[in-house]
Amino acid sequence: MTTAALNTAHAAAPVDTVADLLSWAAARYGQRTAYIDAGQAHTYSDMERAADALAWGLHELGLRRGDRIGLIGLNQVEWLQVFFAAARMGVVVVAMTVRYRDNELQYMANDSGVKAIFTVAEHEGFDFLDLFRRLAPGTPSIRHLVCIDRPEAPLPGLPRDVKRLSQLSSMPPGDAMPRGLGAAVQPGDLVMIIYTSGTTGRPKGAGLTHRSLLASARAQQLHTRVDTGDLTQLGSPLNHVGGITCGVMTFMLGGGTIELVPEFKADIVLDMMLQRPPTLVGGVPTMLTLLLMNARSEHVDLGRVRLVTIGGSNVESALMEQVQQRMPGATIMNLYGLSEASGALVMSPWGATGQELLETIGKPLPGVEVRVRSLDGGIADTSEVGELCFRGAGVIDDYVGQARGNDAFEGGWLHTGDLGYVDAKGFITLKGRRKDMYIQGGFNVYPAEIENVIARHPKVAMVAGIGVPDAMFGEVGRYYIVPRPDSQLTEDELRQYCREHIADYKVPRQIVLRDTLPLTPAGKIHKAALRGEAV
Repeated sequence: MTTAALNTAHAAAPVDTVADLLSWAAARYGQRTAYIDAGQAHTYSDMERAADALAWGLHELGLRRGDRIGLIGLNQVEWLQVFFAAARMGVVVVAMTVRYRDNELQYMANDSGVKAIFTVAEHEGFDFLDLFRRLAPGTPSIRHLVCIDRPEAPLPGLPRDVKRLSQLSSMPPGDAMPRGLGAAVQPGDLVMIIYTSGTTGRPKGAGLTHRSLLASARAQQLHTRVDTGDLTQLGSPLNHVGGITCGVMTFMLGGGTIELVPEFKADIVLDMMLQRPPTLVGGVPTMLTLLLMNARSEHVDLGRVRLVTIGGSNVESALMEQVQQRMPGATIMNLYGLSEASGALVMSPWGATGQELLETIGKPLPGVEVRVRSLDGGIADTSEVGELCFRGAGVIDDYVGQARGNDAFEGGWLHTGDLGYVDAKGFITLKGRRKDMYIQGGFNVYPAEIENVIARHPKVAMVAGIGVPDAMFGEVGRYYIVPRPDSQLTEDELRQYCREHIADYKVPRQIVLRDTLPLTPAGKIHKAALRGEAV
């Protein structure tokens, strides 16, 4: 079978639910390694057996189709076992992160009505078991607390009201999970709820269905041609579409291998790459920048890399040059997606020029439609800036909980809140978040445009811009910049550079040089935190 035919077969996998996909992959790929966790290999068949056993355990806890469970962990095989077991049962996973604390976790638990929490015992000294026991009076729907740490993990004084995951993963000898246990699961059922960052208020729960998750993964696998020869180190968190859809689901369709990175740290990823050179490298720009800035990357064999995906925005020139130098055989693709789309919506096409990579995020994936709503509410003309709207593929129907009925899905289109335009060739240029745009002296300024220029400066490692109030101009741009090590970058040097490349009204009025920038759990620069500092 040709590669093209194989890819078509993978993308057309005859499955309607996530559990069907797991069974299909186990039958098709069997003893191929699906995941590597802490150096240990887990095959596709291993994952199906573990999910079946754990699904029985969920059933014994009293969980049924439509019930919801919170899941807190790192990128670890136990997280995936819980996810696939829940999918088998029709139980919905509410994805949480180890970075959440009391307020966020209590709100999400109550908003989604979770009946059980599956969590690591602690992370970096924070005790999650104790947290949920303290939150119990304010989270009445939670009936069970399950620790997902490995059986050999030392957990002195484990409370009696807390179960270990290993206790749920055993069935009577010779028994198998009754195949009818999850037979009622439908493609339109929820499989996962991912809460947005809540930068403009309370987090909103995006309700991903089996259908939407699979549609997004199919579109990406078809485009990227992931197959059984591929291996990647997955640093994007599993509680985010960058991890579960762009990583796990896409690779499962293609039969590739994922090495799980517990949480992104450049040294950890590079250690893994030294032992197992990847064929695909992906992540948000900050991740790739940190990897290639690390001196140890020079010792990693990146000659096998065939594809590099840059998530969230278009690649900037310095990063593109580094990637081309270190991974000369790789194709670079930008990737744009959202939780509300279950994963990727737009990617650079094969054969995109360097200019198209630098200036655009690419074209819609198969099955995705785009239109641009002009700032006055109409339909924008070609190359006119407006709000990007999408439908098709993995776009969800609505939020869940208190955010249900949100006008973000008005008319069947996902209104992203991102500004951009579509040119005559169908390429999409991203101008940044609508709320990021500021008006300086009567001129509309898009921080993304200025960030792209500043990022090209050879002494700049990271940059993020926001608008802040100003008595004279109404608003001005404040740009936070992390210089490259030992570069001796100055504010005057940056302003002069900007004057040479952009209009005078776009030149940053305020520049703040910093050692670090705050990051979201997904590894993107956390602009909401920067706005909070500016208040």
